[in-house]
Amino acid sequence: MRILLPFLIVILFVSCSEKPKNEPFTSVEVEIIYEDSVSIRAIEIMGNNLGYAGSNGVFGSVDITTGKVRESIEKYHTIIPEFRSIAHTSSDFFMLSVANPALLYKTGENGRMQLVYKEEDESVFYDAMTFWNDTEGIAVGDIMNGCLSILITRDGGNTWKKMPCAQLPGGVEGEGAFAASNSNIKVLGDKTWIATNKSRIYFSGNKGKTWQIYKTPIKSSVETQGIFSIDFYDENLGVVIGGDFQDPDINIGNKAITINGGKTWQLMADGQNPQYKSCIQFVPGSNGNGLVAIGFTGLSYSSDRGVSWKQLSDESFYTLRFLNDSVAYAALKNRIAKLVFK
Repeated sequence: MRILLPFLIVILFVSCSEKPKNEPFTSVEVEIIYEDSVSIRAIEIMGNNLGYAGSNGVFGSVDITTGKVRESIEKYHTIIPEFRSIAHTSSDFFMLSVANPALLYKTGENGRMQLVYKEEDESVFYDAMTFWNDTEGIAVGDIMNGCLSILITRDGGNTWKKMPCAQLPGGVEGEGAFAASNSNIKVLGDKTWIATNKSRIYFSGNKGKTWQIYKTPIKSSVETQGIFSIDFYDENLGVVIGGDFQDPDINIGNKAITINGGKTWQLMADGQNPQYKSCIQFVPGSNGNGLVAIGFTGLSYSSDRGVSWKQLSDESFYTLRFLNDSVAYAALKNRIAKLVFK
C-alpha cells in the first residue's frame, strides 16, 4: 500500500455558519481547482480539506484555503480499484471500491490505509457510503441473494458486517443503486433513506437496525432509469432525482419531493427541465426552498422547492457538496471545481 499523506491521518472539522438565503441565485462562477486523468464520483468536505477518490486507485484532498493538492494511489496486490464511495468521521477517512473484490479502507497506523472489509463475488457492486456519527456508518450495494447489500459498522469503521437478507425487505430483481455521485444514501439523526434504481426508498428510523420500503413515482422501466440521488433538508422534506443516462433529455418522471419523511412522493416540474441529473442537494440556509441538481447535462437551480428551475451552467459534473449557502464543490472526470453562486 502507498503511504496515506498526513492530511488524512487526523481530520479536524470546522462548522460553516449558515445565514438565511433570501435572494435567489442568478448565476454561478466555476473555478477549476484540480485537474488529472481520474474520474471522480465521490467528494466530501472535511474541515479545510475536500477529500476525494476515484478511478485508477487515486485518492487525496484539496486544501480549500490554499488550493494545495495531496494525492496517493491505493492498490490491492495487482488490482487497481475504482473508488466511487467515500465517507469520514472526525478522525478517519474511508473509501470503498465498486466491484469484485469490494475493498473498504480506512486510515490506519503510520499514515497507511488499512483494509477493513473485503468481499469477493462476481455480483458484488457497492454504490455509496456515509456515517451517522463517529461510531456508526453504512454502505449500500446492489442486490445479492435476494436483498440489497448493506454494510454496517458500529465501532468507528474498524469492522463492517453485511446485514443478512432475513433482516431486510425483499429486493426486486436487478435492484441496486447507481454509483454515480455517492448520494444514494441520506442520514439525519437516527433516520436513513436509501434510494434505488427501482425507484424505491429503503427507510430506517433506527440507524439501520430495521427497514421498510416506500415507493416513488420515478420512472424505472429500463435498466438505465431510476433514482440517482436523494437529499433531505430535514426529517420531513426530501427530494430525489434521476432519469435515463442513455436518453438524458427525458424530463418526465425523473424528480420528486416528499414532505412527510418519504412516506409519499409527488413529481415536481414534471415534463420540464431539469432532465437527467446524477446529484441533487438542498442549498444550506434556504429553508428548504433552494435546490441544485447537476449531471453531465449541466447545473440547474430552483429557488421555489422544485416548482420551477433555471439552468445556471452547461458545465458537466457528477457530484456536488455545499460548503455554505453560496459555495459548493463539484467533480467529474479529470477535474474538481469550486462553484460560487451569486
